[in-house]
Amino acid sequence: MKILFTNAAVVLLSIGTLLSSCGKHQVSEKTGITYNDKKSGGYVKFAQTHPSPGPGLVAIEGGTFVLGGSADQDVSYEYNNVRKRATIASFYMDETEVSNQDWLDYLHWIRTNFNDYEMYYNALPDTLVWRSPLSYNEPYVDNYLRHPAFEDYPVVGVSWDQVQEYCTYRTDVSNEHILKERGLLLTDAQRAKGPTGNGGAAANGGAAGGGATGVPFNTDMYLNGQYRGANVDGKKMITDLNAKATTGTNGNKKPVRPAIMEDGILKPAYRLPSEAEWEYAALALAGNTQFENTTDGRVYPWNGLGVRSPAKKTRGLILANFKRGLGDNGGVGGYLNDKALITAPVRSYPPNDFGLYQMAGNVNEWVQDTYRQTSFEETDDFNPFRGNEFTNKRLADPTKGQYAKDKNGRPIKDPAKAAKKMTYAELLASQGQGQGGATGANGAAVPPAIAPPAKNALSGKAYNPDQRGFADTTNSSLYGTTSLVSDHSKVYKGGSWNDMAYWLNPATRRFMNEDDASAEVGFRCAMTLVGAPEINPSGKPHFSVKKASAYKAK
Repeated sequence: MKILFTNAAVVLLSIGTLLSSCGKHQVSEKTGITYNDKKSGGYVKFAQTHPSPGPGLVAIEGGTFVLGGSADQDVSYEYNNVRKRATIASFYMDETEVSNQDWLDYLHWIRTNFNDYEMYYNALPDTLVWRSPLSYNEPYVDNYLRHPAFEDYPVVGVSWDQVQEYCTYRTDVSNEHILKERGLLLTDAQRAKGPTGNGGAAANGGAAGGGATGVPFNTDMYLNGQYRGANVDGKKMITDLNAKATTGTNGNKKPVRPAIMEDGILKPAYRLPSEAEWEYAALALAGNTQFENTTDGRVYPWNGLGVRSPAKKTRGLILANFKRGLGDNGGVGGYLNDKALITAPVRSYPPNDFGLYQMAGNVNEWVQDTYRQTSFEETDDFNPFRGNEFTNKRLADPTKGQYAKDKNGRPIKDPAKAAKKMTYAELLASQGQGQGGATGANGAAVPPAIAPPAKNALSGKAYNPDQRGFADTTNSSLYGTTSLVSDHSKVYKGGSWNDMAYWLNPATRRFMNEDDASAEVGFRCAMTLVGAPEINPSGKPHFSVKKASAYKAK
């Protein structure tokens, strides 16, 4: 039984919720104040929505499964994928691996928006990964990334560090496009015509212009009110119901504001999936599940123990791109078994029951986790993950809550200084501590300050924001000296065009240094799903939810 989750029911639910919020103003259940009424102080109640996935993503309904449970052997005898039951929250994941064309879009964006060749150079994939001392792969060095024949092939030669930057780019470009489509930001064509009466220069320490004419868009800066101004604000800004709001901008006669998180317009950040999310999505056991009973397990992202198609029209065809044996990358000329000698286009082969392509073979895929052999035993059973490096956005002006920004207009992030929310006095004392290079709201450098490290309330020890090595057993004579594993070791999964069938099992795991790259490793992105976890509620039983009684003042 194959299940492809859709968002049709979710969309209908969202429309119904939106319509229910229209018409008569709603009233607060707890205070009786009227919402969305400027006369009552401008309190805003936003339509509750279940957002759709960002571009390129499909919804993955979460649930419980056995992490490492699909592994039927451990050929390396590393005690590396011990079975553990875990629960994965619902999330979104790329339908396909990120392709060469996707990465070329990223490089174009850098050249268009930044006058910074260093940034462009750092984003270039390492095409030298194709070189081998005893193999003639030089044509791939020159052609694989840029030749149009390979545009829909997965990008390779990208490090884990480079992928983090790509995720930031994709988040910002996707959200900027949404805002332009809604008229909340000027389009490039409108911006080229110059200021449109938005009140002069950029406000709140934001950009005097976006895109090629100024500081590029950044989601965090926008949500913090630091991306506004004469050549930025769109012509269809949201009406500001704040009773103290001043005159409008951009020719509007009424006060307007940019979008905020509560509007539900902007998407959460793109990111790499966690190792557990990736394994859960690859198995796609929802396709073998009915009434909370999983009828069959899986060794691969498809049913059965073999790697060939049992379907009548495609019987005998290999279901993934992998190396059948030494010296056999694709079969015999005249009848290639997997139709590929190196990588294959990202939409090759049937998708799994979540609608995801190539979750086995083609290229291994980076995940977000830091590698440890014993992570299965030590991580939590809800959203297991190892790799937390907790950070806070540095404030340029703590009295106004404005972020310090780097030369590219992005917020500077410092290691978190406490395990819980600091008092305001502690916050003021902690600001300015970091590596330097920050600029304040007026463009001036933020002076460094010295603040004592925050203490853990229970132990009295200094707080450690780097949790990647949490619960490690440290051998002072060996650890970090002879071990190949460190906090820079990142997990990749899935098997590649140059791997044997064993590595196609979703439970298998390997690691590589975060600044290394390979011709056999690519990636796909994920996004957190906010709100209710059920993706397709239609046809399933639910308890009715009673609406709150309307408040009537006597």
